[in-house]
Amino acid sequence: MKYVYFSSFSDAMLAHSKELATRVAKERRLGAGDLVVEVASNDGYLLQYYKELGVGVLGIEPAQNIAKVATERGIPTIAEFFGRELADRLSTEGKRAAVVHANNVMAHVPDINHFAAGIFSVLADEGAAFIEVPYVREMINRCEFDTIYHEHVFYFSLTALSSLFARNGLKVIDVELIPLHGGSLLLTVARVDAKATPHRRVAQMLEDEKQTGMSSAAYYEGFSARVRGLREELRRVLSDLKAKGARVAAYGAAAKGSTLLNYAGIGRETIDFVVDRSPHKQGKFMPGVHLPIRAPSVLIEERPDYVLLLTWNFKDEILAQQDAFRRAGGKFIVPLPSVTIE
Repeated sequence: MKYVYFSSFSDAMLAHSKELATRVAKERRLGAGDLVVEVASNDGYLLQYYKELGVGVLGIEPAQNIAKVATERGIPTIAEFFGRELADRLSTEGKRAAVVHANNVMAHVPDINHFAAGIFSVLADEGAAFIEVPYVREMINRCEFDTIYHEHVFYFSLTALSSLFARNGLKVIDVELIPLHGGSLLLTVARVDAKATPHRRVAQMLEDEKQTGMSSAAYYEGFSARVRGLREELRRVLSDLKAKGARVAAYGAAAKGSTLLNYAGIGRETIDFVVDRSPHKQGKFMPGVHLPIRAPSVLIEERPDYVLLLTWNFKDEILAQQDAFRRAGGKFIVPLPSVTIE
């Protein structure tokens, strides 16, 4: 398996990862005798910070090209898919983890019970798993329809996750709502027989989801109509700009960007090209709409009037990086949660 998404090309992701690793290492009092395992560890973007603190690390990354990069950076990495079998093998080898991380991976896993059972198996008796998932409430409320694409087979609430983990010998002991990726849950999970007791935030969020009706179909009614409305608004804004002779590019060759462009029917007639920081994507094309992917430096070189921000979830980071383009008069079109020009 090969993959072209490298987490280290996002400054916001690196900053979040460093803060999280530093906090967890301090709270869990981790040292050289402890092991931190990350599932879907990518290029070592997170584990590198534990290594700097002298904590033992092990990455699990099925994309062989990315696992190779992590290994070359000094992060021991197993190039396999994670599940109960691999977890049992690690446990048998004495590699049970004081901390397990699983960031933005659970939505990609079809056999989710197999995955959760693997966390139970590899987690030390009093260990903790820190799991980040996009929050379905934010997806619905903020009309984040571009989160929905073929790689994502699940969209999670805390209610659903609590049931999933309970079926597999685990319990949620804490939960935080974090702004990453348009609104995500950061869960702390332990084995059901661990001494740790759930923080009151868990019960509060479960009750809030119950009162909001998130377990009922009615909660999700109207989402498609709002998505269609947002699509038409974006098409109207772009059409008006093109009618005035504006040149438009796009930023962010991400899966969510492909979803937005293809659903909205926005292609070469509107967008000249897409730029992305990752050299692994440059020189390729956006699926479906076949827009060429180029380096961000092209924005200064060719000076489009507007740039459609496909990776709106990293808006602050990207707008700061493109300060020179903006000072030269360039503007960004932010499509979600509502169409704005900045």
